[in-house]
Amino acid sequence: MQSKKFETQIGGKTLSAEFTDLAEQANGSVIVRYGNTAVLATAVISSRTRDDIDYFPLSVEYEERFYAAGTIGGSRFVRREGRPSEAAILSGRVVDRTIRPLFPQHIRNEVQVIITMLALDEEDPAAVAVNAASLALATSDIPWNGPVAAVRIGKKMGGDFIVNPTFAERADKEMVLDLLACGKDSMINMIEVGAHEISEDDTAAAFVQATAEHDKIVAWQKSIVAEIGKTKRDAAKPEIPAALSELFESEFRAKLSAAVFCGKPSKDAIHEVQDAWKEKLKEEAYADINPGMAKRFLEDKVDEEIHRGAVEENKRADNRRFDEVRPLFAKAGGVSDILHGSGIFYRGGTHVFSTLTLGGPGDSQVIDSMEEHDVKKRFMHHYNFPPYSAGETGRVGGLNRRMIGHGALAEKALAAVIPPVEQFPYTIRLVSECLASNGSTSMGSVCASTLALMDGGVPLKAPVAGIAMGLMLSMNGDGRYKVLTDIQGPEDEFGDMDFKVAGTRAGITAIQMDIKLDGVPVPILVEALAGAKAARMHILDVIEKEIAVSRPHISPRAPEIITMNVRPDQIGLVIGGGGKTINGIKDVSGVADITIEDDGSIFITGKNGTAQKAQEMIAALVKEYKPGEMYEGEVTRLMDFGAFVRIGPGKDAEGLVHVSEVAPFRIEKISSAVAVGDKVQVMIKEIDDKGRINLSIKAADPEFAARKGLTPSVQPNGPRAPRP
Repeated sequence: MQSKKFETQIGGKTLSAEFTDLAEQANGSVIVRYGNTAVLATAVISSRTRDDIDYFPLSVEYEERFYAAGTIGGSRFVRREGRPSEAAILSGRVVDRTIRPLFPQHIRNEVQVIITMLALDEEDPAAVAVNAASLALATSDIPWNGPVAAVRIGKKMGGDFIVNPTFAERADKEMVLDLLACGKDSMINMIEVGAHEISEDDTAAAFVQATAEHDKIVAWQKSIVAEIGKTKRDAAKPEIPAALSELFESEFRAKLSAAVFCGKPSKDAIHEVQDAWKEKLKEEAYADINPGMAKRFLEDKVDEEIHRGAVEENKRADNRRFDEVRPLFAKAGGVSDILHGSGIFYRGGTHVFSTLTLGGPGDSQVIDSMEEHDVKKRFMHHYNFPPYSAGETGRVGGLNRRMIGHGALAEKALAAVIPPVEQFPYTIRLVSECLASNGSTSMGSVCASTLALMDGGVPLKAPVAGIAMGLMLSMNGDGRYKVLTDIQGPEDEFGDMDFKVAGTRAGITAIQMDIKLDGVPVPILVEALAGAKAARMHILDVIEKEIAVSRPHISPRAPEIITMNVRPDQIGLVIGGGGKTINGIKDVSGVADITIEDDGSIFITGKNGTAQKAQEMIAALVKEYKPGEMYEGEVTRLMDFGAFVRIGPGKDAEGLVHVSEVAPFRIEKISSAVAVGDKVQVMIKEIDDKGRINLSIKAADPEFAARKGLTPSVQPNGPRAPRP
C-alpha cells in the first residue's frame, strides 16, 4: 500500500492527513485523523456533462459506521446500518454548506463527496469531516476554490476559549458557547452556534479565534496541495452567445430592473419577466441557445441588478430601509382548547403556526447513535414545510435534509431557555408548520414556538426571537457592501449571505450562516450581529405585548406530573420482582406512566387525580416508621404470643402486637381479642435494633378491651414470650 502522511498541531492535538491508494478510483481521497477520531473522505466528478439541468449537481453523503464507535448496532434482527441518523444528516449539511460555495457554479458534471466515519472517540466528527472533504477536493483534479478549514470553539462561563472541545466538555453545564465555524483567508463561510445567552462581543471574539485557527489549518493544507496536489481540470465558464446578451440589453434589462424594484414583497414580477424570457427564446432565431444556459444567464442578471440597486442606489426589492423589519403579528393560543399550547407568528409573507405537546418523562426520545448511547431527549422541535407554503405543488409527507436542519436550528435556539427537569419534568415537543414562506421560516418557527411555549404554561427563562440578516457585496470588486435586516424573496435567493441569529434580550442562543461567497470578513459579521440584535428586540416587543410571561398553569388537557424521591436502596422495593409492585401500582391507580431514575427520582404521570393516588401508594410503600405514630392496621397472622398487624403496603410495614399490649391486663389468648382480617387501631411502641416494629393496641385505643368484653386471665403472670 502506498502512503504519505502529513501532520500539524491544532488545539493541543495532532491533526493528520494520510493519502493512500485505498480508494484509488476516486479523483481525491484522504484519511484524516484528529486525536483518535478518523474519517475517510472521497471526491469524484463524473465524466459526463449534464445538459438537461440548470444547477450545479453536488451531493454530499455522510456515512456513519457502527464499528467506528466499537458497537454492533442496528436492530435486534438487522445488525447493520440503516438510514442516516439526524446527527449524520446535520453533519452532512455542515460539509455541504461549507464546500458548495467554492465550486464554479456553472459546472454541470456531477460531483459527489462521501464522508465515511472510520473511528469515533471524543472529538467532533463534523469538523474533522470538513477538513477531510477539503483535502480530498483540494488535492484532486476537481475544480474547486479551496482549501477551507473547520474548527469548533467552546467557552465556559467566565473562562477562555477552548479549541475543539470534546463531547464531554461541550455537554458541561458551564459551557455557554458552542461554535462550529468554517472558512479561509481570515474569512468565515459557514457557522453553527448554540449558546446560553452569550453577548455579541463574546461571539465576535469567538469568530476572530476561529479564523486564527482556520489560517493555521489552511496553510497546512496548502503545503500538502503544493506537494501532492493534482492539476485542476479546465473549468472555464461557457461563453455567452452574443445574441443572448443583445436580446437582454434591448428588450429585458429595463423590464427586469422594474420587476426587481417593484416594491412588492413577492417574486411574482420577476417570475413574469422570466416567463417572458423563456417564451422569447422559443423563437427560431434562438433555437441554437441552450435553455439551461439561457435560464442561468437571466438569473445572473437578476443577481447583478439586486446587488447594483442595493450597493449603488441604496434600494431594496420591496423598498424597505436596510434595517427595517417587515410587519409583525403574534398570537398566543386561541386555535383549539385541545392543544396544550399554540402560537402564530407573521413576519411579512412568512407565516408559521407552532404547537406544543406536553408528555411525561416516559415520552422522551431515546437517542442511540454513534455519538450518544441510551440518552433521553426531553425537548424536541420538529419543522414541516409543505409545498403550498411556497405556492407550489409537490410531494407531501416524509422528511428532507432542509426540514431536519431547520428544525434542529430552532430547537437549538430554544434549548437554552427550557426549564430544567427538576423545575419542569415534562417532555416537551414543538411542531412548527410553515404555512407561508417568504424568507427565513426557521426564525419564524423560533418566534411562533416561543409563543406556543408561553401559551402552554412552560416557565421559560426568557422569550426567544430570531431574524435573518443578509448581505449584498459589490460585484465590481471595490469592497462596497450593504447589510440587510430581515431578508425576503429575491434577497434570500440572490443575496450573498443568510445569517440567522436567535436569542433573548440578554444574549444569543443560536446562529446559522450560509453564504454564496468564498467567505465573509469578521467585521461584516459583527455589523450583522448588531443589526440582528436591534431587530430581535423589536420582535420581542411584539411577542411580549401579546403574552408577557408564561401562563401560570399548563393546559388541563396536559398530563399532571408529580415528582418524588426515594432512597436508591428503596428502588427495588418500589419496582418489585419482575416489576410486579410498580405494575400493580399503575393498575390500581390508573396512572399513565411511572418513571424511576437511578438516583431515586420518581416521576408519576397521570390525569384526574391518578398521579396523586400513585404517589400515596409509593409513599406508603417506602415510608419510614417512627415510635409514637398511630395507624389503623389489619391483622394478618395470629401466634401464641401475639398478633401481626399490617400498617402499610411495604414488606417491612408489619408489626407485632404482643399479647401483653392488647389490654391493660393480661389476657389468656390473643384469639380472644382479635381475628385475622380485623381492623384495629395501633401505635408504634418501638422499633428494635433489627428494624422490627412493635405495636400496641392498648396505647392507641384504651377502650378496646372494654368494647371486646375482655377479662383478666386467671393464670399467674409468667415470663413474656420472646419474639421469634
